Amino acid sequence: MQYGMIGLGRMGANMVRRLGGGGHQCVAFDTHEAARAAVAGPGVTAVSTLEQLVGALATPRVLWMMVPAGAVETVLAALTPLLQAGDTIIDGGNSYYRDDIRRAAQLLPRQLHYVDVGTSGGVAGFERGYCLMVGGEPDAVLAITPLLATLAPGNAAALPTPGRLPFGPGASSADQGYLHCGPHGAGHFVKMVHNGIEYGIMGAYAEGMSILRHADAGKHIVGTDAETTPMANPEFYQYDLNLPEITELWRRGSVIGSWLLDLTAAALVRDPTLAAYEGRVSDSGEGRWTLAAAIEEAVPAPILSAALFARFSSRGNAEYADKLLSAMRQGFGGHHEQAAVPKDGAS
Repeated sequence: MQYGMIGLGRMGANMVRRLGGGGHQCVAFDTHEAARAAVAGPGVTAVSTLEQLVGALATPRVLWMMVPAGAVETVLAALTPLLQAGDTIIDGGNSYYRDDIRRAAQLLPRQLHYVDVGTSGGVAGFERGYCLMVGGEPDAVLAITPLLATLAPGNAAALPTPGRLPFGPGASSADQGYLHCGPHGAGHFVKMVHNGIEYGIMGAYAEGMSILRHADAGKHIVGTDAETTPMANPEFYQYDLNLPEITELWRRGSVIGSWLLDLTAAALVRDPTLAAYEGRVSDSGEGRWTLAAAIEEAVPAPILSAALFARFSSRGNAEYADKLLSAMRQGFGGHHEQAAVPKDGAS
């Protein structure tokens, strides 16, 4: 199947390579010459303008955008006037699902199809495949199914869930790793909540590993003062635990095993102290949108909200509030701030 790819970053370039391995023909566009050169080859024609991209595709065209959510409007504004009725635009990035609903309505008078595809798989997707959450008109989704099936991991990625239909005719495409979730916006809505859950899981791993790392806290007590709550039972915190070995252990038979745990174990093998990181954790919007949906649906989500706020704090956004807490304590009780604890946890 022929298609156009707009955006050849970490995800887009690997998707082009995976689709090429499945026999699909790509016309690829990116504003950076190096990105275009990196994917050019058999089955891939790299072009330097959107006009060239559209001109090289047979009608009805299929154009897949893999650009940041903030760039989608700009790309659509430049791309839409070049297209014809019956063409399909796919947004495979992390757009807000409400924007999908609006964009689909704006494209409808031009008889252009719009499909939103929440894409999970990261930089490993080229080899592992991508989990694809799809929203849009049934006919438009059906037309791009060859692309979805090639990008997805396939049914070998996981054992069948007991009680489900076996693989074969009549089985859900979810068993292959892609699913038409509903009308416009449904794909990105599901991906939005997926990423909110991801924040929570990552936060739980990080906090749990930090508790294990500080299990020797009873060895580092050097004195007490009126400003510090003493450790009640230091004799119970005398463990020097090997975190790389523990994560490796948990990968085998543990109920908390997962790909995220695999990545955690790999990171600790490379750098047990994580010295290469400052601990400033970004968020790209999906966690915020998930919480907004939870509020409007009146659905409690304390774990997901705590994980998002922890990311804000990691970037220093709690600094002013923390300073104000210190100022209030000094004001009402004459309490002075204590010296910062070194990053290695020793005191």
